Amino acid sequence: MKPVSGIVTEAAIDHSFSIKRLENDIPYSGDLVRLNYHHIIVIENGKGVLKIDEFSFDIKDHEIFLLAKGQICRFENDASVCGYHISFGDCFWERVPSSASNCKAVLFNNAAANQKLLPDGVETEEFLRLFANLLTEYNADSYTNQMDVLAAYLKIIMIKLANIKMVKEETFDTQDYIIYRKFLELLSSQYRSLHAVNDYSERLNITPRRLSELCKRCANKSAKEIINGQIIAEAKRLLQFSSYSVKDIACQLNFATSEQFSHFFKKNTEISPVHYRSKFIHIGI
Repeated sequence: MKPVSGIVTEAAIDHSFSIKRLENDIPYSGDLVRLNYHHIIVIENGKGVLKIDEFSFDIKDHEIFLLAKGQICRFENDASVCGYHISFGDCFWERVPSSASNCKAVLFNNAAANQKLLPDGVETEEFLRLFANLLTEYNADSYTNQMDVLAAYLKIIMIKLANIKMVKEETFDTQDYIIYRKFLELLSSQYRSLHAVNDYSERLNITPRRLSELCKRCANKSAKEIINGQIIAEAKRLLQFSSYSVKDIACQLNFATSEQFSHFFKKNTEISPVHYRSKFIHIGI
């Protein structure tokens, strides 16, 4: 990304994985940071504001935030938090047994829908124990297959997180939901170049109508709404946090012309790209 002043790109992480106590090292607490990894943040207790893309979240005790690579975030300066912070990349996730692969798709391929999870008291205590054990393993002296042990702990955590997300969704293990998860995974990597429902239905070997119907059942949105939402989310990041021109952004997102992109953006947000960007310039972001 071609950044504006004050935006930094997340630094590389050894082995594509880390876990830390939040109070010892609060991440992205000064600059806005464009994430290169997925993040799980468990708030044991705290206060303040966490900004993720265009949204701001008030921090409260016993919350879990999920941040996907590509998002832009910052803890505001007066934030005070205790808890745990995991960062992991796709190459580290490949160590995790394939039986847990769907959990990552459920939680991170549509990040805005899963930005904050609210575990109950029992679940919170369980997560704190899991994170404490994972941190102990992470800080232990290096030994053979240590990364595989860390990946196993991450698998357990992700399954537990997915269970919170899916507790009220009876479709979790149905064939439709399996296809829906595959659709989200494909969308997360191809949304810049593929904009049409049939682009995805062909790759999933189903009809566009069936894809839209199962998206309605699983997410209460049509496939087109989900695709457009992914494109708009990235367009907003580029408009708010980069100095690319509208024409350059249109090209990056595979629109034929800047006019076509502007029409698409305004249709989905009720504001033009130029006016959207000007809102943040005027408030000094």
